[in-house]
Formats: sequence, structure tokens, C-alpha cells
Amino acid sequence: MAIIDLVEWLPQGDKTIYAYRFPETNLSTYTQLIVRESQEAVLFSKGQLAGKFGPGKHTLDTENLPILRNLFGIPFGGKNPFTAEVWFVNMLQPYDIDWKTDSMSIHDADYNTRLPLVAKGRYGLKINDAEKFLIKIVGTRAEFSQEDLTDQFFGEFSTKTKSTILQFMLKHRIGFKSISAYLDDLSEYLKGTMTAFWDGLGLNLTRFYVTSIDIDESTETGRKVLEAISKQSEMSITGRTWQQEQMFNVANNAVEGLGGGGGGLLGGLVAMNMMGGFGGGGGAGAGMMQPAFDQPSFDGSARGDGATPARPPQAIRDVYCSNCSRKFSNTHRFCPHCGDSYNPCPKCGTDNDPNARRCVSCGSALSDGDGTATCPSCNAPVPANAAFCGNCGKQMQAPSDKCGRCGTALRPNAKFCPECGNKR
Repeated sequence: MAIIDLVEWLPQGDKTIYAYRFPETNLSTYTQLIVRESQEAVLFSKGQLAGKFGPGKHTLDTENLPILRNLFGIPFGGKNPFTAEVWFVNMLQPYDIDWKTDSMSIHDADYNTRLPLVAKGRYGLKINDAEKFLIKIVGTRAEFSQEDLTDQFFGEFSTKTKSTILQFMLKHRIGFKSISAYLDDLSEYLKGTMTAFWDGLGLNLTRFYVTSIDIDESTETGRKVLEAISKQSEMSITGRTWQQEQMFNVANNAVEGLGGGGGGLLGGLVAMNMMGGFGGGGGAGAGMMQPAFDQPSFDGSARGDGATPARPPQAIRDVYCSNCSRKFSNTHRFCPHCGDSYNPCPKCGTDNDPNARRCVSCGSALSDGDGTATCPSCNAPVPANAAFCGNCGKQMQAPSDKCGRCGTALRPNAKFCPECGNKR
């Protein structure tokens, strides 16, 4: 066989090659070895390390490779052939190795449920021990590329990465909502864990970044979680609750049935009752159709339904004008923005249109302008001049029961005048 006089490696293309084996092994003590910048050449002969060479031009003689005298009995001088594998190792520092984990499940601190997550990022490796790298990773291959590296260690790399990410989130009680704010800290934490892994393979982990942690959309569970989060965000922005959303859906389905027969008509009546616009008691679902903003309380409950501990009666609060929808204090008798009169619901304090028969918030009956008042005990409509409620029998205000300062008619249980504040 012909003796090779020149050994060198000229990388071609954009492919990242970490190690390249020269195809010929027939060398001699006159063979010239050219090692370029960012390269290191390693020679193996008869299963042993014969020598290492840095950048420059080298002659493979017994002066540079004294081990040849032991392996082949080659004396000084002369053109003596021998066989050896020459490996060129790329000592460049690449920063463009992308990584991504498969799905990992965690009990999230924000949503208090299990979420399927995926993480991705980028890291850079630099070969710091060519001999260890060739022996432990490359083996008998003709070349070793970046793809070979990532494929070979995907399983172990992915397991260590996922385990470390989950440990970090659980240890610091960081949920999915806020994890993006901790990507720098998480990247440093991961780099510390992964450095020892690569050091054992002759590689130096120069940089490690986590660029994002997201819900795994490839799973059915992940898609349902994303849909639920989107729905929650939508309701938060629009001010609706889940219960209100369900009531709207039921009401809309019932209204769509109008005109479709007896069932459709019945559905429409049920929908009207749910909306608080039908029946004498405000409708079964009237309480669920209240607006998301908190209206003032006048009867000892925050929303007028008795479900929430209340502020004191006549608490100073902001209400929304029924005419212009802008906020003003319930101490005003008229809206300071549009001049519309304040017509409060006696139960929840919501401002209503003067012609409204029922409160738009809680569904309670209002005065209809035709001499009808509301019982302070049971909220049933009664004639304005009635002495007793026809529904519960409680006494209504007496004609002579008026404020001594301004003459405003007072209810039997009122301790202060609602107009001037005079104590009764």
C-alpha cells in the first residue's frame, strides 16, 4: 500500500463536526501532519495513545513520537512505515445547540392541579479533553457530529434536565404563571447540575439557557388546560364568573328555542325568569346575573343575596350610573357626570332607571311610579299609602313618621334620616 505523505482535515459545509478520523492509516516517519487553528490531532496505534499535536505543521518521526520505537522498533532516521489512526478534534466553541424536553408533569402551585409542561433552550459545549472525548464518546466512528452528540445523550440529558426543572419549581414554590420571571435563575441552576455531566465526557459546558417553559399542546390534557386558562382569562377581563357563564349559556340555548313549538316557548319563559325579568320574586337565577363589580349594600349583605358578610347599612360606596355607566358615590342624589337622578335599589343599592320595575342587579321589585312601594321587611310590592304589608304583615311607615329637621318620611326601623343624617 502507498505511504501517505500528508495528513490534514479541511472541514466542508455548515455541518458541525466534533471529531474526524483520517481515512488512511499507512504512515511513515516522513509523513507531514498539518493541524489548523481550533484543531487538535490525536494519534492511536495498536490501541494506545501515540501522541497529541496542536496547531502547526508536524513530522511524524520518532522525535515527535518516541513511542514508535516501543511499538514498532523504529530506529532514528530513515523512512520507516507504521500504521496509526489520526483523529482531528474540533476545539471550536459552538453556542447554537438547541434542546427540548418531552412532556413532564408537575403539581402546579398556581392552579393547584397537575400540568403537562415542556421546556426548551440552548447551550454551548467546548471540548477540553480530546483524548477522553474520543475514548468515551466517539469510539469507532469515522466522524462525530453535533447531531450524533445530541442523539446519543438525549435520554440522559432529558431526564436530568426535567428532574432539575421540577426540583427548582417545587423547591421555590414557583407556578406556571410566574416561571418566566425566573428563567435566568433556572438557567444558572441547571448549568450547575449539567456541568458535571459533560465534564465526565471531556466537554466543558460553556453556556446553558432555558428560553421557555410552556404547556404541552401535543397532549389532550395540555390542550384542555390551555382552553381552560384562556376561558379563565376571558372571564377575568370581561368580569364574568363561571356560574354566570353557565347561566348565560342556558338562557341563550332556551331563547334560541323560541318559535320552535311549545318546548321553545317554555324555554324562553324559563330564560326570562333566569334573567330576573319574569315572575314576582326576581327569578330563580336573578342573583347569578349580577354584574361582576361590587355594588353597595343597604340591607346587611355585600351583594344583596345574604351570602357575603355585609358592610354597615348606608355604607359609602361607589355605584354605576344607569344612564352613563360611570362611577359616583352613593352619597350623591344625582350623577355628577350626566345629571341623572340616583334611583337606588332598596336591597342592594344599585342605580336603576326611574321607570324600572325590578333591579337590574338583584331582581328586587322597585317602585313603578304608580303609587307602589316596597316592604322594608320582605321587599314585596305594596301600595305607597298602606299601613301594613299585605305579604308579611309588617308595619309600613306612619304618615306622621317624618324627620324633625327636613321633613323626609322615615321608615319604622330607620335610626337616621337618609337625606340629612339627622338622628331620629
